[in-house]
Amino acid sequence: MVDDAILIYASTLAADMRHVIPHDVHDPFLYIEVDGAPHVAIKSLEAARMRDVPGMTVFPLDELGFDDFRAAGQDPDLAELSTLVAACRKLGVTHAAVPPTFPLEVADHLRANGVEVRVDRDLFVQRRRVKTPHELAGIRRAQVAAEAGVSLVADAMHRATVDADGGLLLDGAPLTCEDLKDRIRSVFLRNGCEDAGMIVAHGAQTCIGHHAGSGQIFEGEPVTVDICPRDIASGGNSDMTRTFVKGDIDDELAFYYDIVKKSFDATLAAIRPGLPVAELHRISCEPIEAAGQPTQLTKKPGEVLDEGYFHSLGHGVGLEVHEPPSLNQNDAVLVAGDVIAIEPGCYRQGFGGVRLEDIVLVTEDGYELISDYPYDLVPVSLPRGK
Repeated sequence: MVDDAILIYASTLAADMRHVIPHDVHDPFLYIEVDGAPHVAIKSLEAARMRDVPGMTVFPLDELGFDDFRAAGQDPDLAELSTLVAACRKLGVTHAAVPPTFPLEVADHLRANGVEVRVDRDLFVQRRRVKTPHELAGIRRAQVAAEAGVSLVADAMHRATVDADGGLLLDGAPLTCEDLKDRIRSVFLRNGCEDAGMIVAHGAQTCIGHHAGSGQIFEGEPVTVDICPRDIASGGNSDMTRTFVKGDIDDELAFYYDIVKKSFDATLAAIRPGLPVAELHRISCEPIEAAGQPTQLTKKPGEVLDEGYFHSLGHGVGLEVHEPPSLNQNDAVLVAGDVIAIEPGCYRQGFGGVRLEDIVLVTEDGYELISDYPYDLVPVSLPRGK
């Protein structure tokens, strides 16, 4: 009997499944890992492609008794559940670890038929912390798409003219957040990516959490471009933010930019394996606190902070845009192979602010900045991607 198996039941839209299966499977199926060896119980339609996965043993549902279960009067859903039990019995699985997202219906059916499953969040977090070569290659491709999208916004703002009311015009039409987001999505597709999250916000919107942004952009106001392309081939994501201003830069905005850039630089320089993320977060707060702005470390317990540096430093990036480790006050420690997004910012409600973000690979002896794009507030068009 096997009592240390790993089970995942999902489609490859789920990051835990995509981590072990490199191609798209749209319907959920059962992945069974025993002593490191992968197996799947899956519909016959997907069996041929699944056999191309190195080391994979494939159990089509028909071979697991699906037709017999149907003949015995089970409906298709119950018959499929019964085949999952059969697959576990075939491999001698009696106990298994599952991710927090494991479906309750499947867990209940397995338990009722002698397969005990337990949620092990940390196990599945650690499995994905160190990126595979396939995932890392996809993340790098997604970063190219991110830079192409940011460059598109910079180019549009650079070419834009200013109307009498201060509104920006591009080719005679109002330059809006909505229009820029549509254009960015087209750039993503040209670079083999899809949209996994996008912000193009202006003015006071830039201080409202994850406000997606709307309306015409105006001269002199901040424009936050925070975009997350996902590489279609691998599922790997990137996450990149720049802040641009067309025209004269307000003194307050220049002040925010200066302290955010100092925070970004100090944080980047400190990245190394073994560093507690709480210390990295603290380092990012220092320049902003020194300038008299509030941070999560200076706020009172229970206080809701919505100005200054009111969010955490960032997060892990991989098959999900936001994944462990979270870069705030917690017990996680950076490991070589992590990809993290660092994104300090500073803002004032009703005015807006500045945020800068890039993804960084933690290496054995420090870090690699995956981005290659400047941080200036002045939008300058640069050739990136396709």
